[in-house]
Amino acid sequence: MKIGLVGFAGSGKTTVFNTMTGLDVPVGFGGEVRIGTVRVPDERIDRLHGIFHPKKTTYAEMSFCDVPGEHGAEKKGLSPKTLQQIRDQEALCLVLRDFDNPALEGKPDPLGDLEAFHTECVFADLEMIDKRLQRAKKEHASPSEVAAFQVAHAALESERPLRSIPEAELDRGLFKGFGLLTDRPLLVAVNVAEDHASAPMPPDLERRIKELDAAGLTLCASVEADIATMGAAEQAEFLRELGIEASALDRFIRTAYGLLDLIAYFTVGEDEVRAWTVTRGTKARRAAGKIHSDLERGFIRAEVIPYATFLEHGSEAAVKSAGKLRVEGQDYVVQDGDILHVRFNV
Repeated sequence: MKIGLVGFAGSGKTTVFNTMTGLDVPVGFGGEVRIGTVRVPDERIDRLHGIFHPKKTTYAEMSFCDVPGEHGAEKKGLSPKTLQQIRDQEALCLVLRDFDNPALEGKPDPLGDLEAFHTECVFADLEMIDKRLQRAKKEHASPSEVAAFQVAHAALESERPLRSIPEAELDRGLFKGFGLLTDRPLLVAVNVAEDHASAPMPPDLERRIKELDAAGLTLCASVEADIATMGAAEQAEFLRELGIEASALDRFIRTAYGLLDLIAYFTVGEDEVRAWTVTRGTKARRAAGKIHSDLERGFIRAEVIPYATFLEHGSEAAVKSAGKLRVEGQDYVVQDGDILHVRFNV
């Protein structure tokens, strides 16, 4: 999963990047996208590791991409280069400044910055959709194709993000490769001052984030960056003193998984215990393809043990003896926590 951190200059975006990744890249350095990868904590993987003692344990991963911000106090727009860098991301995290920054004029305006970013993305998408719609009409494309572009065009003209259009109402297969910005899942991170580290998000901002079919959280990047360097016990104590329930990374991952509707399933054995991430609703054959394309191509069946069932019986052999091992076909919808063993023949 690749999440692009975006935001206007002075928002603390790079500090958020450092907080999430544990890296120490310089703040205010423009240029190319910087990438950092973190593992997704999962106590289920920890317990499976303790049972199997595998040679290798692999957690799910999340990649953060620090997309260079726009510079210049008077500039709010996004350059073509930045827009393209944003298009390359699978999901977006917009960092909004809600703290005083001596390097910038004026008070922080997170709601205004959110609107400015949304407007830029709408205009960029509308320009692309308008050109494609005119081309489709000129080339006498199928009525269904023209209708899809018209639905997208109408939504953007009314300043609705494309992500707000249900799957049943828009054939997104026609937009592959377009990199439409308002169709990207959006998580809004409000970067607050230290004395507001545990304060709830302002109601008007929270309401607008929901209207944009996005998710949001607040954090104090400067404080969280210090917390990230501490040991687990020290982290917990410091967070408790601040009145924060969990670290920024933990809250970010939880929010992102909910926004993207992701689940994890597991493969286990003496060689490796591993978590695999798929979208909720993914069927067994498609999930097998995450492991290897041969498993999807030659899929025969999947042997399934729910995580809770495995813990109840303690071993795969015990699960089989109890008659709790399930054998499922290619249309089985994988559930969060399933332990899978895929049978295949290529």
